[in-house]
Amino acid sequence: MRVIKLGGSLFRTPELRQWLELLDTASQNEVVVIVPGGGPFADEVRHAQRLHNFSNSSAHHMALLAMAQFGLLVADLAPQSHLFYYPEQSVDSLAPGLHVWLPDRQLLAREDIPHSWDISSDSLALWLSQQLNADELVMIKRSTVVSPRIQALIKHGVLDKGFTTLYSRQPVHTSLFHFQQQALFPDKGLVLQ
Repeated sequence: MRVIKLGGSLFRTPELRQWLELLDTASQNEVVVIVPGGGPFADEVRHAQRLHNFSNSSAHHMALLAMAQFGLLVADLAPQSHLFYYPEQSVDSLAPGLHVWLPDRQLLAREDIPHSWDISSDSLALWLSQQLNADELVMIKRSTVVSPRIQALIKHGVLDKGFTTLYSRQPVHTSLFHFQQQALFPDKGLVLQ
């Protein structure tokens, strides 16, 4: 099983559809679960929080909904995909194919997921990979990759601050691809350490 964090920053790019086609092909013989970023939907949550100064807990909940919105868009662009509601659905329900995770309010009760901007879709993709015992987490981002070192990626804003804590609890083989590196997928991504 491979979990794919599909960055919300791909929202306005032609590469979004190209990656979905590539992932659909890759999912013919294995389970591929896409974790959608929040994209412009999460940007609006950030903007609204600055404007109205509401709590991080509400912003976290809204950011989960932002991921679900982008996930619905992704699923519609990939008509062979299936919606996946974890933890409501079990991992046993996944057959080979392309699945799009829609995070929901059940995550709000999880004590291992802080309600802050330190936990973004990056950390949630890692968390889901751990929960599903995935073989690999692949992160597709528009950010310039500065290093394979997790701490350097956090320092440069490529990964969120909560990634380190989750990773140290249960490391998952994680590779990073720039959004224009489709030709390198699946085996030649930058392996994080």
